Amino acid sequence: MFTDFLKRLTDPGPQRLPGADARLALAALLVRIARSDNDYAQTEIARIDRILAARYGLGPFAAAALRREAEALEAEAPDTVRFTRAIKEAVAYDDRRAVVETAWSVVLADGQRAEEEDALMRMIASLLGVNDRDSALARQKAEGR
Repeated sequence: MFTDFLKRLTDPGPQRLPGADARLALAALLVRIARSDNDYAQTEIARIDRILAARYGLGPFAAAALRREAEALEAEAPDTVRFTRAIKEAVAYDDRRAVVETAWSVVLADGQRAEEEDALMRMIASLLGVNDRDSALARQKAEGR
């Protein structure tokens, strides 16, 4: 189902992804983060839906549909690098820093921080080119929500 999309993500010299693909890559990354502790909680699902709705101006049904599509993609994608590379190439640094903040808000949605989530967040921030200081500030901002 997502073969063409995954091929675009793995192309050695990819063109900038169209907006819909970048949107799907971000949604799949958020799903991967939420699933990383093997507890895909309803609070995390609801947070992802709210993030997608707010970020892309979607209604609740469209946001949920995007998340469901992202869940299927995330299950098929072999690694996180593909999503982060697509996002890194599609958005400016300040927006990538906002992506890290958004990702932290998903991690914190269930009120717990698992080691798996922390490790994945360190990797994601690095792959997005967001430095440790900005990642820490993004986490603090997400904690304040």
